[in-house]
Amino acid sequence: MVRKNSGKGVTISGSKQPPTTPVLSDEIYEAELLRLQIEFTKLQEWVKATGAKVAVLFEGRDAAGKGGTIARITQYTSPRIVRIAALPAPSEREKSQWYFQRYVAHLPAAGEVVLFDRSWYTRAGVERVMGFATDDEVALFLDQVPAFENMLIDSGIIVIKYWFSVSEAEQERRFQSRLKNPLKRWKLSPMDLEARSRWVEYSKAKDEMFDRTDTKRSPWIEVPSDSKKHARINCLSHLLSQIPYEDVMHPPIELSPRPESAYQRPPMDRYTFVPDAVQALVSKPPKKSS
Repeated sequence: MVRKNSGKGVTISGSKQPPTTPVLSDEIYEAELLRLQIEFTKLQEWVKATGAKVAVLFEGRDAAGKGGTIARITQYTSPRIVRIAALPAPSEREKSQWYFQRYVAHLPAAGEVVLFDRSWYTRAGVERVMGFATDDEVALFLDQVPAFENMLIDSGIIVIKYWFSVSEAEQERRFQSRLKNPLKRWKLSPMDLEARSRWVEYSKAKDEMFDRTDTKRSPWIEVPSDSKKHARINCLSHLLSQIPYEDVMHPPIELSPRPESAYQRPPMDRYTFVPDAVQALVSKPPKKSS
């Protein structure tokens, strides 16, 4: 479990050894994922009851599995308590602001968990590599971010930072898969395609970012993600272990019998219904096998 600091905040811990990659069957994966998701429903109730404030940053290369992991966390939680912050490109007005300003508006209030699907570290990664930020702007960011995060921690926010690490070969495989899958093709933005040719630049940017911002109070926790199943289980398990939550769920509720009512529904032709697409679907003759 997480250790309390003598001052404000908590100490985020991790391992200095990368996780192993044993074969993980679908049966074991699904069972453990469900168990962890149940724990997240307990976590959200604890956050709500205690007024805790949690900010979790998900960073990493394109197609590294951040979004899928976030989706598993929020699958059964309330968006009023556990919400996602995925900011679009800044407007012209936002570009003129102090860099951290638009992120501050998305920080958690009491009783909230915010999952940042990319965060202020965009400046040290995408903006730096793609030339959207000047060298001076990047240098200022790297100077300011440790102090900024210390202020968040001092204010009572639990800050946890994850970096999803994917190999070049696996990233390319996922890009190719997205090209063939109409459900995922939207994920391939022009920025993603440009990143394919800048692997080394992104690697160097990440290395310097870690050197400057991997601090004792706000460390980076790396999540190897060539296996999405391993990455999700490892990340969810670690995240739960870093927050000192307790089970404050209400005991099971017994439903009393429904009261009798003399209400009568109006005639069905009073309403306009959605067309019966299911009836049309099941009425189609089966396709003949070739």
